[in-house]
Amino acid sequence: MDVKTALFYVFSAVLVFAAFRVVTVRNPVYAVLFLVLSFFQASAIWMLLKAEFLSITLVLVYVGAVMVLFLFVVMMLDIDVETLKRGFWKNFPLAAVIAVFIIAQMATVLLTNFTETEALPMRGMDGAVLPETASNTTELGKLLFTHYLYPLEIAAVILLVAMISAIALTMRKRKDSKFQSPAEQVRVRPQDRMRIVKMDITKPAPVAAAAEAEEKKA
Repeated sequence: MDVKTALFYVFSAVLVFAAFRVVTVRNPVYAVLFLVLSFFQASAIWMLLKAEFLSITLVLVYVGAVMVLFLFVVMMLDIDVETLKRGFWKNFPLAAVIAVFIIAQMATVLLTNFTETEALPMRGMDGAVLPETASNTTELGKLLFTHYLYPLEIAAVILLVAMISAIALTMRKRKDSKFQSPAEQVRVRPQDRMRIVKMDITKPAPVAAAAEAEEKKA
């Protein structure tokens, strides 16, 4: 067994363990963290398979953006776990049957269609076989920015609109927050800044005022 095969088994074992803990851990925050760990292990396996673009994309997009967003949402929602687990054992037999069916189906597909162990040759946009020193990330970049340029720009615009919409929906004014409005500060008038109040030059002492009041009553 070479080093690459040993690393594959290590990453696969950690991936299976992390995926199992995602659905069995009680705390939703820990479930998200285990899902992040499983994504890192899948990225490492793709790196061993020389799929560098997919590996980096998985880390940047899913771990760096999507899962961080999930983590903040789970922490902000304060999910009641006890309410979610009420119907677990009631639906467990059906879920187990479906899980066994999915595992059998995946095993059938993987064992019958992925028996080749030799790496397939890398081909360019024209279908020609590329040398071993060629990078699939470079070829994929050429393909995206030539043949699929317009779909890539449309997807970027859709993601930009979704990001702006999410920010606009989450912008809420808090009543207990203190802030200054520059527009109101610019529109302020001099008479609004200072108010002149007329007052007597001298006032009697509190004791003398009380004595005068008693004399008036007498």
